This record gives sequence, structure tokens and C-alpha cells, in this order.
Amino acid sequence: MRYEGTVYRPPSEAGSLLIQATIGCPHNKCSFCSMYKGTKFRLRPVNEIKEDLLAARDYYGEYVNSLFFPDGNTIIMKTEQLVEILEYAKSLFPHLERITVYGSAKFINRKSQHDTERLKAAGLTRVHTGMESGDDVVLERINKGTTSDEIISAGKKLKAAGIDTSEYYLVGIGGLERSREHALASARVLSSFSPDFIRLRTFVPIPGTPLYEDFQSGAFQLLNPHQALTEIKLLIENLDCQNTIVLSDHVSNYWDVNGLLPRDRGKMLMALEQGLAMEESYFRPPHLSRL
Repeated sequence: MRYEGTVYRPPSEAGSLLIQATIGCPHNKCSFCSMYKGTKFRLRPVNEIKEDLLAARDYYGEYVNSLFFPDGNTIIMKTEQLVEILEYAKSLFPHLERITVYGSAKFINRKSQHDTERLKAAGLTRVHTGMESGDDVVLERINKGTTSDEIISAGKKLKAAGIDTSEYYLVGIGGLERSREHALASARVLSSFSPDFIRLRTFVPIPGTPLYEDFQSGAFQLLNPHQALTEIKLLIENLDCQNTIVLSDHVSNYWDVNGLLPRDRGKMLMALEQGLAMEESYFRPPHLSRL
């Protein structure tokens, strides 16, 4: 297998075989993100991807049950190319239970409903989507390149095709100024299509990014730990999702909040109240991650 640059994958893909299908990110303009900076986006040739898949089979054997195709927004590949590598992977690894990619709403929406159904039939089981926010003001400020309506459209498209949707909510990305709007608008967007997963991430400014400069200048105000937990509480109180798993599966978060909606709403809100009862000094500083 051949890898280029830093390979990023979601924590939930820690046990997955990683085969790069794309290099970098085709958008690569988000003001909070430092991933893929300095990397020119390109698609890897299908024959190279298939060579790496074969090398992985020869090394690991056929008993691979989870496969993730980095880099950012692999969903942008032509449907025919994705179908080819998905089907080839399944032929090499007959015990595969899950094949996943990154894909933002901007690029998911370039696929027709028929395209997404073809991808599902070929073996794509899950798309990890960095929604970040459902608030159009926040989305524009962080240069996400998408709107709330486009996020809803992409989510519904994946759900209709039977592909798992794993949506990422970035706690605090609206800053102190728009924390409430960020939470409520995101709850509205997510409730419109009930993603299979809502994964919580807490915003920590990264040096070298535009939003870090705004944080240093005082133009962007970070949420303190209690404010971040209050924002999550507002989000969960207003989510009207069915069979959606909420996960706090990242080291950036202040508190573990996990459960199935709507069943575990009360349990999650109780956990947040416990966190809010803790002294602020118990938590990490807002500008420092635990990485």
C-alpha cells in the first residue's frame, strides 16, 4: 500500500483498512481546518487504488471486515470509478461488512439519486459528513461552501439510498455570539432527515488557520466548558430524530454524551447536567485540546 501525506480518518475507522482513493480535499477552504493545507487535490488512478487493495489482501488476507477510503471528500469521484473500486474491494475481501468514505453535502449533491443507489448496491455503506453547523450564517463565516438546505438535501439523498449518514456537529463553531442559533438551526437540519449518527466534536482553534487568527485577535470568542455543554444540551433538547445515535467519540469533547434518540434523550440531558455541576477548573482550557 502507498500513502501520501498525512492520512486522516474518523476515530470510528480506527480498525478499518485505509486505502487512499483521493489526495487532499477538493474544497480545502474551511476557516477552522488545517487538514490537507499545502496539498493539491487529485484523484488517484483507479488502477493504483486496485493495486493497493490487492497488496492489502496479499498482506492481511481476505478477513478484512471494514474499509475506509481517504482522503477528504472521496465521494467526489465519478460514480463509475467508485463502483469499480467498491466492487473490486468486495471481490478481494468477501467478509467486508462496511465500506466508508468522507463526503460533504456539496459533493454528495453532485450525485443523482440513481448514482447514490448504485454506490449502495456496489457496497458503500456509510458516508462521514462534516456538517459542522446547520446555521447558514455560521456556514458562511467558516467558508464551508454549503448551505443548510444543501445539507438537508444530501442527507435525504443518502438516507433514501440506504447509505448510513454520519454527521459531525462542531460544538462552539458559532462562537459565543451565535451559540444558540448554531444549536437550534443544527437541530432543525438534523431533524429533517434523522441521520444514523450525530458525532459531537468541540471546536479548538488550530494555529495557522484563519479562525485561529480571529481567536487571537478577539474577533472570535470561544465557549468555555459550561457554555459548550449548554450548547449541546440545547441541541439535544431540540432534536426530533428517530433512531439516531449521538456519540461523543472524540478527545476534543469536555464530557461523554452518548445515546439513541429519542429513547435516551433524558439520560443524555442528565449526563450534561452532571457535567454542568462540575467546577470549570475540572475541564481543559477551551483553546487547548487533549491531543
